[in-house]
Amino acid sequence: MRFTLKAAGIAISVVIVIVLYSALYTLEEGRQAIVVQFGKPVGQTVTEAGLHMKLPFIQEVRRFEKRLLVWDGDPNQVPTKGREFIWVDTTARWRIADAKKFLENVASEEGAQSRLNDILDSVVRDQVSSSELVELVRSASWEVPEDDVLKEVPKEREEELKKEIAQGREQITRTILAEAQKIIPQYGIELVDVRIKRLDYVESVREKVYERMISERKRIAAQFRSEGEGRSAEILGEMEKELRQIRSTAYRRVQEIQGKADAEATKIYGQAYNKNPEFYAFLQTLESYKEKTNMNSVLILTTDSDFYQYVKHASPGQAQRPLGVE
Repeated sequence: MRFTLKAAGIAISVVIVIVLYSALYTLEEGRQAIVVQFGKPVGQTVTEAGLHMKLPFIQEVRRFEKRLLVWDGDPNQVPTKGREFIWVDTTARWRIADAKKFLENVASEEGAQSRLNDILDSVVRDQVSSSELVELVRSASWEVPEDDVLKEVPKEREEELKKEIAQGREQITRTILAEAQKIIPQYGIELVDVRIKRLDYVESVREKVYERMISERKRIAAQFRSEGEGRSAEILGEMEKELRQIRSTAYRRVQEIQGKADAEATKIYGQAYNKNPEFYAFLQTLESYKEKTNMNSVLILTTDSDFYQYVKHASPGQAQRPLGVE
């Protein structure tokens, strides 16, 4: 009898433990829970961490994150308003705001990610398609460069750089967030933020952009070379001009010195001639002999030649040795 009572007590204790174990559940920090009975949510969302109770066996607990969650969309090829095809890669941060509504509409985080893909991809595509590429790239705080900077920019890009920004990338992302927030709350989701991670040209457009950039760089390089060659020619011209001026000044100075020297020599010769004209004529004749004859010269003169007047008075041996005259 005692053994039977003891076994019954143990059985009752085990049943009580099982019932209590089934009726109690623990909620971790950073998570929220909703109690489900026969597949339908009952009661309010439990958001406080700790030990909680539910009906044993017929109720179960579905736990969800209370913290921010990440959504990363797949890059999509989207045309801009100007028909430039670009890759758009976006990301978002969201949280489960109403666990009951979340459970009823999307059931799980995987379902929520799928629903966010549809909604955000559609909104992003609409906003990108209605915006110019320059609006997607630049912020509203963009300032037009100074004139001295624009001088170094190709003419075809100068107009693009001067273009005023109506919205800018930041405002477009805020518009995407606002449009998506109108749809998402019905799923028990709160969309906190949306950002464009990356913009890039599609391959065909990228190649054209690279070709244009290369062409621009080559044109700028050619312009620099042309300006350098022009400056080089200018410097060489100035140098040649200075050299001609130096040569001209030096030549004029030489002529002046030679003129003064010739005048002085002429003056001296004139003074010497006036002192003894006959001796001066004799010296000049000797100089003429020296210049006109050499050892291999043959000079034919008449006896009445003035050039022969001093030779004919000299002895044959004396005249032949210094003059070499036959």
